[in-house]
Amino acid sequence: MAHRIVLLLTLVTVFSCAWGQDASRVAPATPEPNPPQQQNKRIFWIIPNYRTSQVTDKYQPLSTRQKFHMAWQDSLDPGTFVLAAAFAGKSQLTNADPSFGQGVKGYAHRFVTSYADWAIGDYMTEAVVPSLLHQDPRYFRLGHGGGFRRLGHAVGQIFWTRMDNGGHMFNFSEVVGNAAAVAISNAYYPDERTAGDNISRLGVQVGLDMAGNVLKEFWPDLHNKLSRHKTTSRAGL
Repeated sequence: MAHRIVLLLTLVTVFSCAWGQDASRVAPATPEPNPPQQQNKRIFWIIPNYRTSQVTDKYQPLSTRQKFHMAWQDSLDPGTFVLAAAFAGKSQLTNADPSFGQGVKGYAHRFVTSYADWAIGDYMTEAVVPSLLHQDPRYFRLGHGGGFRRLGHAVGQIFWTRMDNGGHMFNFSEVVGNAAAVAISNAYYPDERTAGDNISRLGVQVGLDMAGNVLKEFWPDLHNKLSRHKTTSRAGL
């Protein structure tokens, strides 16, 4: 399972660096004027993107209610069900968790557990742990500068995050939240309960969140480019 996340991160990193460097040549190094509320709330029109905010000098913390609402949005977004279905399909093809069996019953079991992973992870990393530790679960997008700078900014927020008081500290919400989600998942993964299995699942989840940060950083650039290309193509007809 770990090799899949390494491949995903490699592909995302190569794409992001190439695009970020290209964007920095054709656009001034200033933040984009469009606030995150006006941007597409799904990356590639599938992946939920409710917790992205722009880096600004004036910081506004989230209330506990807002953190839980954010987790609720992410966990019930149609894109989350699509991702759960895709990961369940991958597990079905590789016969992961063989006790689940095959066929429709086996896939249904894998889909339910896959969705549970996403939903529990959302609540633990976006609501429960951030509320207890007064940390901000949002991704703060830089939106300007060179590709490598923005890539480092995206990856760094996995380990270093904002506090509700405006300060910064180690991102316990990400690590502890995902660790708690992995611990809970032992209740429904009878074939993967060893320490090694848990560490592997934690690494995969943190890796997916890291790739998600990179996509959140560069997706608006790509979305704008695709929109301009679509507009130009229509104008040329």
